[in-house]
Amino acid sequence: MAASEGGQGSARTERADREKYAHLLAHAGRATVAVRPAPGVDPAPLWGSGVFVAPGWVLTCAHVLVSGDGRRRPTGPDGEVGVAFDGRVVAARLEYDLSRPGPADPPGRGPRTDLALLRLLDPDVAHPCAWLSDQPAALLEDAFIFRGHEQPGAGTGSDAAPAPGHMIPTAVDVDPFIAVRFGARDARGLQFGSDVRVTPGASGGPLLDCDRGEVVGIVKGSHREDRVGLAVPVTELRRLAPHHLVPGATGLGDDPYHALMCLHDRWHWAGQELGGTGEPTWFDAQHAIMSGRGRLWGVQERLQALDLLASLPAPRDPLVVAAAVAEALGRADPSGRTGRTGPWTLRTWRDGHGALYQGSDPYTELCAFVHYLRIVAQRTADEARGAAGDEGAEVRAAAERLALFVTAKAVVLLPRDRERIGPVRRRPDSVLVEFEPLFYDDAGGRQLFNWSVSEGYGQGQWQRVEVQESRSGMTFEEARDQVLRRLGPRLLRADDAAGGVRVRLEVAVPEERWHTAADRWQVPASTRRTARLRPLGPARAVVLRDQGRRQEGREEVDPAWLRRWQGLTAARQLTALRVPAGARASVSGLSRLLEEADEGAVPALCRSVADGTGLEAVGWALDTGHPVALWPAGGHDERDCDRACDEFHREVQQLLGAPKSVAELPELVRELRAKAAEGGASWARDLVLLYDDPGNPIPQLFSQGAQLSPQ
Repeated sequence: MAASEGGQGSARTERADREKYAHLLAHAGRATVAVRPAPGVDPAPLWGSGVFVAPGWVLTCAHVLVSGDGRRRPTGPDGEVGVAFDGRVVAARLEYDLSRPGPADPPGRGPRTDLALLRLLDPDVAHPCAWLSDQPAALLEDAFIFRGHEQPGAGTGSDAAPAPGHMIPTAVDVDPFIAVRFGARDARGLQFGSDVRVTPGASGGPLLDCDRGEVVGIVKGSHREDRVGLAVPVTELRRLAPHHLVPGATGLGDDPYHALMCLHDRWHWAGQELGGTGEPTWFDAQHAIMSGRGRLWGVQERLQALDLLASLPAPRDPLVVAAAVAEALGRADPSGRTGRTGPWTLRTWRDGHGALYQGSDPYTELCAFVHYLRIVAQRTADEARGAAGDEGAEVRAAAERLALFVTAKAVVLLPRDRERIGPVRRRPDSVLVEFEPLFYDDAGGRQLFNWSVSEGYGQGQWQRVEVQESRSGMTFEEARDQVLRRLGPRLLRADDAAGGVRVRLEVAVPEERWHTAADRWQVPASTRRTARLRPLGPARAVVLRDQGRRQEGREEVDPAWLRRWQGLTAARQLTALRVPAGARASVSGLSRLLEEADEGAVPALCRSVADGTGLEAVGWALDTGHPVALWPAGGHDERDCDRACDEFHREVQQLLGAPKSVAELPELVRELRAKAAEGGASWARDLVLLYDDPGNPIPQLFSQGAQLSPQ
């Protein structure tokens, strides 16, 4: 690819470009490889080119591994091919072929992507990696394409062995390469033109956008006459899926694209490690060419942000990424479109980051990135808050590191923008309704209440979204009616924020109201003014919370409560503890029965808990630490139990034998309520489930930290 074919003028221009981008071109040249027959095979003609994109991984075109007659190139005994770089040839194997049809593609039809991934057989081979763009290319002005070296050692300029994790990027000859004079994206990919002819063997090599310091495409081919070539945009890698794995390959797991880009981003961040060799890196080259442009979100912020995003698990659904981008850009339609390039899929958090480059002024752009990363950090933390074990702890820690990074970058924002970005719509686990008793009025001795509604995010994190707090209060029935008028839309909004899952309703009442049948409350089924009413219990889990366990002024939970909960979660089997055990139960007998119960015991009552022995029994159950209990809202009075009671306790025992863990109990009770609503399981029609998790205590009183949501 000699520049002389383009004339002296183009040669001078190319030399000037090369001087401007010297370090960047050096890095790109060293990351470019030649794809050829396996080591030791002779002759070993050049098949095409490729580029290192992650430790041990080469990106090339799928057609490079196919000969002119359509057959696969000859490989070694185990499918080896050769990858030549830095004066040596190492063995590699085809792992992913993106031109393979998907399982749902019609025969002979469907999208085909001319990309392939080769994996080095020796994982300890050190090499540099190119920087792959996280955004689609539109127009190219300063760009180069690179071609693998036909002879081992050509163009390296150094016999030094590469250091682990990075290369020594001295300014040396990186030929062969060619300058691109124009480039633009259309439906076929990236078209580019040059002043010289693209010689054979360039297919699979990188197309480098020097203005951004990124590889934006993989060269696919060129026209022989008009010096116009075509490249596959690197964003086409987002199509990478498990079905592209070739038979016998090990691959990158269930989400290979996410895994590959995480390896890529971590490698580049590791090259900036303090105390390292101090040699220039690809990031330094990017920084040099982009300095002075007035960007508030520059290459340093991008490098660190993408490393932090690489520590997070893949998004559960690409639509979540699109929604986060839309929210950060202030758009109502989370369609996954960028303003410049039309529709394209956002697969990972990294892709969402690339979608935020909208050509805005530097401050607006900074706000968008800070807002987006704030959303990602919060939603990842929400997803992981219930995950157990070391893996869950690692994800929560990674989300916290991202949140701290966002906080540090937000300090330069104006107060109004910090306030706008602050309250991200979180994913609630539950909605809590509290009825707080005040006093008895002078007229009839009626107990009066205030009430509140909170969204819960686990581990005692609550956000009060509505509060009725007054000195005069109201009766329980009035408070309940006020709550029900507002509760339907609030639950629907919480369900939407939770990804369409119906969140649990928790109701906290004082002990005089333990017989409250909250599952039979009826709320509007939609936000329509004339919406129909439907009972809560059959549609969502509804549980009762004990208001007396509120941690007012205490840092630690009741030890008996915590011990009982730990016993329930560790028990191999839940068992029903019939309370009271006999026709007449003494106070000492109740307390002893409940205190000496096995770890997996769940108190079950068939009596009314509104007063009498039932009320006393629930009080002792809570005093002895029991966090879970069952009783009917309309249990019988002080009369002796009968056959109906025996049947109730048999059904409860069967219920408790079903779950593998106590956490499944609210949903199992909901299923029973749904059956009861359809005419079956009549014994569970007004079943009350006390479910009081000490790891998620209800919030403080209204006057202590009550917060109103801006939603």
